[in-house]
Amino acid sequence: MIIILAGGKSTRMGKEKPVLKIADKEMLLWVYNESSKIDETLVALSKNTPKTRELCLRERIPFVNTPGRGYVEDVQWLLKEFGPFVSVSADLPFVKACDIALIRSELEKKKTSITGVLPLNIVPKDLGVATYRGYAIVGINGVSYEGEEFVELRNPLLALNVNTPREIELANRIAKLLHPKFT
Repeated sequence: MIIILAGGKSTRMGKEKPVLKIADKEMLLWVYNESSKIDETLVALSKNTPKTRELCLRERIPFVNTPGRGYVEDVQWLLKEFGPFVSVSADLPFVKACDIALIRSELEKKKTSITGVLPLNIVPKDLGVATYRGYAIVGINGVSYEGEEFVELRNPLLALNVNTPREIELANRIAKLLHPKFT
C-alpha cells in the first residue's frame, strides 16, 4: 500500500500545500497520479487539511483521517492501522512511479524501514535540502516496524520538496518546461 501524507499544517507555506496548483493541477494530483500506477493508494489527511479532503471527495480519491498530532505520531498511527507501507509526501510534485516502485520493492525485500535519499552530487545547488549522512533526504519512505536503510534514488527533481512560495514558483517553471502543454 502507498499512503500519501497530506495532513500537515503547512506552516512555511501559510496555506494547504496539497491543493496548491502547479501548472494548473493540484500538487496532490501530481503525486496521486504517479503513485496509483504502482499500487493501491490512500491519502492521509487530518483536521489541518479540509480543502485537501474536499479535493479527495471531488476526485474520488480514497483517504483516511489521522489524529493530526504531528508527522511522527501520524506515521506511527498509520503503521498500526495498515502495517508496513510506502509513504510519499504530497509536496513532491515531480515524483515518478519508478521512484515509488523502487522504495516499495526494497521495503518488501528487506522488511525494514527504508529512507529514500539522493546523492548530493545530483541535487541542484540552489535548493535548500535536508541532508543526513551525506545524502539529501527526500519524502519517499518505506515504513516498517524496525531498522532503517537508505535507498539511493536517481531523480534529481525529488530534491524539490515544495514548502515555500519560492519553491512553488520554481515548481511551476519546471512543470512548464517538462510539460509545454501547460504554458
